[in-house]
Amino acid sequence: MSSADPEKAQTSAATRPAGSPAASTYSSDEKGRASQVERVDDALEPPLYNAHVDISGVDERKLMRKIDFYLVPWLSFLYLLSFLDRTSIGNAKLYHMTTDLHLTDKEYLLALTIFFFSYAVFEVPSNVFLKRLRPSVWLSLLMLLWGVMMTMQGLVHNYGELLGMRWLLGMFEAGLFPGVNYYLSCWYKRSEFGIRAALFFSAATVSGAFGGLLAAAISKMDGVGGKPAWAWIFILEGLVTVVAGVLSFWIIQDFPDTAKFLSEAERTVVVRRLQSDDQFSAAGESLKWHYIWRSLLDWKTWVGMLLYMGADGPLYAFSLFLPSIINQLGYTATPANLLTVPVYAVACVVTCVVGFIADRHGCRGYLTMLCLSVGAVGYIILIVSRNAALSYVAVYLAACGIYPTIPNIIAWVSNNVEGSYKRSVSLAMVISFGNINGAVSSNVYRAKDAPWYTLGHGIVLMYIGIGLVTSVVYWFLLRRENARRERGERDEIIKGVNEHRSELQRNGVYASVAEAKQDKGDEWSGYRYTL
Repeated sequence: MSSADPEKAQTSAATRPAGSPAASTYSSDEKGRASQVERVDDALEPPLYNAHVDISGVDERKLMRKIDFYLVPWLSFLYLLSFLDRTSIGNAKLYHMTTDLHLTDKEYLLALTIFFFSYAVFEVPSNVFLKRLRPSVWLSLLMLLWGVMMTMQGLVHNYGELLGMRWLLGMFEAGLFPGVNYYLSCWYKRSEFGIRAALFFSAATVSGAFGGLLAAAISKMDGVGGKPAWAWIFILEGLVTVVAGVLSFWIIQDFPDTAKFLSEAERTVVVRRLQSDDQFSAAGESLKWHYIWRSLLDWKTWVGMLLYMGADGPLYAFSLFLPSIINQLGYTATPANLLTVPVYAVACVVTCVVGFIADRHGCRGYLTMLCLSVGAVGYIILIVSRNAALSYVAVYLAACGIYPTIPNIIAWVSNNVEGSYKRSVSLAMVISFGNINGAVSSNVYRAKDAPWYTLGHGIVLMYIGIGLVTSVVYWFLLRRENARRERGERDEIIKGVNEHRSELQRNGVYASVAEAKQDKGDEWSGYRYTL
């Protein structure tokens, strides 16, 4: 791990006064700077959150296990349902959906595509609403509505009705994935977020495995109530989502400073530990438009969008067409669905392992590059292979390269953005841009290219290449910025400390370190980016 990584910065920060930034650079001489800041009057130090609350009786380890229990399992289950609902159309296709609805290959691809347009458009506003409203209300309402849309998808009779349902499904599902990732980042330290994001996202791999098993089981209901098997897949999965949405009103918790399942002392511990991790907005933040503008003007947001695109485009191509790819290798509908199960199971394990390693060692950039390289090898084999067994092995490499990269990139981007509203908008922009590429990748596997889909695999490989190059660029720019802050080039002027350094006025003038932290977020000179 780089010496500029935030984990080490936090360790050193713990030995200094609260107002003293990690590796602070408020004078030209490093030792002089440290002693100078340490002599600053206590009034410059950030106020202690809930200073009147006694937290001596709180066991931090038990508290984190309690938070994990209340947050991660249910949110992961909700994402399992979300991913199941959006990709089950790939399983339904194997049970004559296109024949019954008289869909051409082009119309089927458009039905996949339209989902991603509404999904991408509504992600950013949804994250702003999530911050303004309570998560227990907003996320539950979205679930309830998309469950209804999913159920109605099983009642369509023609192409137009299917398009309408897919649009509405994308609109209501849009808020869950970026919303939950932002929500989790408001509960955990930067060095703890990765494994939680991985566990949450691993629900996507479980849904891939479960979706194949479920579709195979539901197909036995073909003809029941006059409905074909594909319709029952949509109806039953949609009804489960409706029930989960109703239950979520009581199960989903709100933000740390207002969470009802925690005592006041426990809430205080959560907020203080986040603030010690340079999450200065953990105690709450009022909506100011310049926070949102900072996200829009931040180079990290735009590079992060390209980076996430390189992983998310392949994700949707893989998940929507894996059953068809295996089917074209010589397996009929039910065996093709069942053969997807072990692929997703392996990807789930690898996703969690990568998340754990990234949290422990802080090497998110290197792991992103490694995983994308593994995925690239898988798709190169798929392009050149004309052997079904070899292609099936390559599918495992592709899954192990794509799936772990998604939560790792989200954690990497989140780790490097501070400010509640700025982080909510940045994450939503990154994820929505990645998802709009699902509209492209859902069209790359054309029926006329079966059974080897060389063009589709080639386009996915191109996406992975974009992600790999962008990850190197992102890592390099973060490392360069950390170095500039170590040299003191980003120092602010703190009144009463270094007002004589007029050359630093371009970085801002503040009455205290606390004010600089709150106003600048991750642009504060003491903030160190995760590499």
